[in-house]
Amino acid sequence: MKIDALVAEIGSTTTIINAFNDLDTEHPKFIGSGFAPTTVVEGDVNIGLVRAKQNLMQNLKVTELIAKETFASSSAAGGLKMSVHGLVYDMTVKAAKEAALGAGANLKMITSGPLDEYQIEEIKNETLNIIMVSGGVDFGERITALENAKTIAELRLNIPVIYSGNIQNHNLVRKYFADNNQEEYLYISNNVYPKIDVLEVENTRKIIQDVFEKHIVQAPGMEHVKDLISESIIPTPGAVMEASKLLQKAIGDLITVDVGGATTDIHSVTEGKEEISKILIAPEPFAKRTVEGDLGVYINKNNIINIIGKTQLTKELSITNDELDFLVANYQPIPNTKQIALTEKLTEVAFDISLKRHSGRLIYMFNSSGKIAYAEGKDLSNVKNIVATGGALTKLPNRYKIIKNVLEKQNNLTLSPSAKTNILIDNSYIMASLGVLSIKHPEAALKLLKQSLEID
Repeated sequence: MKIDALVAEIGSTTTIINAFNDLDTEHPKFIGSGFAPTTVVEGDVNIGLVRAKQNLMQNLKVTELIAKETFASSSAAGGLKMSVHGLVYDMTVKAAKEAALGAGANLKMITSGPLDEYQIEEIKNETLNIIMVSGGVDFGERITALENAKTIAELRLNIPVIYSGNIQNHNLVRKYFADNNQEEYLYISNNVYPKIDVLEVENTRKIIQDVFEKHIVQAPGMEHVKDLISESIIPTPGAVMEASKLLQKAIGDLITVDVGGATTDIHSVTEGKEEISKILIAPEPFAKRTVEGDLGVYINKNNIINIIGKTQLTKELSITNDELDFLVANYQPIPNTKQIALTEKLTEVAFDISLKRHSGRLIYMFNSSGKIAYAEGKDLSNVKNIVATGGALTKLPNRYKIIKNVLEKQNNLTLSPSAKTNILIDNSYIMASLGVLSIKHPEAALKLLKQSLEID
């Protein structure tokens, strides 16, 4: 059987391969999925990719499957592990962090100001895929970013370093890396914070994803991934962001939520309301991602149980302490019938807390004129659509009710979506795959995404 494209999603535990056809027609088709355990620990993710493809062929009842193009997203081997080093935490560091998270990074380290000896040792000991150095508005402060770039160059780590600070430093930064035989690892992007209260992160996000694709083969178990993938490979959270931005152009402002086993990711694509933007105390990116590393319904289930409290949880689920202990002791990544009610409650709380952390809020202060309203953080009050992807919110029986419950809990001081926000479910669980596919086939990806969301 010949098809147009295969898109692999290489997760930390599971590899999925999705098949697509008729991409250059008015009616592109999603034709099936295959699954297999990810095989990073076996030293080669291709083993899992081959097994997932075999499972796909079984599902399609074919003995041969030939694709014109193969794409992939990956969060295996720890995903895109980055560190960010800037000048002022609420300015250049924040801008660099937004660029990294929006590209799909797993941030392992964030520093502000000159690197000290302990931070330098931490950089040396972390297994990083990319280091990013920012600092200083254009034609502003130069020394901190220069010194940090020089320090990192002298470590000779042989890993990619992206410089995204004051443009006056470009020549000296290049010299530092050349002096240490590290010039092949240096990438220079636009300044992520070129002026006070101005964030420009899209150019840097693109460079991060390009660097990830170029160097992903250096991650343990990922050395041969390019043997089977002919086209783009980007971080899975970055792929979801690409799909979210594509969809926003078609249906309006939105947030995408993915409650996973280890983390909960929220992507928002919105400028917010004009009246809120006028009272913001710091700028926010148009497309923003937050990842809550403590809120997952499998690996981090105990964190959420502790937040709820066992007494409250047993009351809400109408079970005894012994029954709860049994459920937790025998908890499965794919919930069985007895476990579903518990998993749904954990999913609701994970989403609720993550949305509150992602959302901005109103602040009231007093001055000589009386009480004045200010806003900080991301304004989601103009969001018209919530898109649910990921295993929990695409498969659980009460997924719509879970989302509705969370929306109804938001208070007036939080700049969150309203309870009337439209809810869309990624029924085919292909949003990440379509984000990768959109890089080369944006029109087909949008049509396929609308099919999965069951919208015109």
